[in-house]
Amino acid sequence: MAGASMEKIIKTAVERGASDLHIKAGDVFRARINGQLVPLTKQRLTPDQTKAIAVRLMGSDDARHRLDQLRDFDCSWGMPGVGRFRVNVLRQRSSFMIVMRVIPFSIPTIDGLGLPEVLISLADAERGLVLVSGISGSGKSSTIAAMVQHINQHSQRHIVTIENPIEFLHRDLRSSITQREVGVDTESTGIALRAALRQDPDVVVIGDVRDPETVDIAIKAAETGHLVLASIPTPDVLTSIGQILATLPHEEREVGQVRFAEALRAIVSQQLLPQVDGEGRVVATEVLITNPAVRRCLRDPSRIVDLTTVMEEGSELGMHTFGQSLAELVAQEMIAPEIAEVALGYQEDSKQSAETSRRKRRGR
Repeated sequence: MAGASMEKIIKTAVERGASDLHIKAGDVFRARINGQLVPLTKQRLTPDQTKAIAVRLMGSDDARHRLDQLRDFDCSWGMPGVGRFRVNVLRQRSSFMIVMRVIPFSIPTIDGLGLPEVLISLADAERGLVLVSGISGSGKSSTIAAMVQHINQHSQRHIVTIENPIEFLHRDLRSSITQREVGVDTESTGIALRAALRQDPDVVVIGDVRDPETVDIAIKAAETGHLVLASIPTPDVLTSIGQILATLPHEEREVGQVRFAEALRAIVSQQLLPQVDGEGRVVATEVLITNPAVRRCLRDPSRIVDLTTVMEEGSELGMHTFGQSLAELVAQEMIAPEIAEVALGYQEDSKQSAETSRRKRRGR
């Protein structure tokens, strides 16, 4: 497939509102549009065509030369006038597959994404750890980019981002933004995080917190007076807390719980749901803002389940549960009642699974 043909297909997909593109040997071009994976072409790709596309998208000459040895590879790619893409090249059935996440050129805004107003005050905070959680494709990166954009437009601060790969490209406005890509500008997230604390940052942005080292440094950065914005691939607030606590070393768990309780400023969980008219998707959210009651629960894992009630009753602080958010979206006729029921059922199942995992860990 010629490069011009490939770019035409990608441009068409973006114009149709695609969030992701799937390119696989033996299959047609597919794009995720309004949450559904739809075919864009009729002709199936050959292994050689898919490999040629992978070579074209890879930005590193070294990676291209090692293509036949690579099993998984992440990079970013830009198409003038269309957008940027987060690219994952993988092997399946001994041939290549490519998944491209669409990243618009324009930086999203908190209001434009339909996010709660409380995110503005969180972005304005001087210090603390703010976690943005959600499953893959729920818009976490866009939410964090919108918060960075708000800071950039309204504050004179130094923002250091550590991403793998870099997604949204920020211009320096009122703030100075340093964007570092793991594997290109720095060896690892941990090394970049430790270095960031020596780079006079006001705000540190972490693409993902998954491992004990990243969690520890993120908490330390918040403890030492920085605002830390980080994403975590968990579906809701309670699961996010359980995931963070699970990374704490057993011998340091009690101290770690206290540190986390003091460092945490907020958790914003989100999911994207189809609009009632089928034209696009709308965000449902769950928000926890730390206060003395929240910190008491965080210090005692047996009381974490009480945080649901705290969120339900904390509307004056900007808190709410997914159930409350879904009910409001239904009342506004933005999503169908049956969609809300399915989404709420998924959240309840995930909370039960998280609670079962916590019980197992305590029983060990």
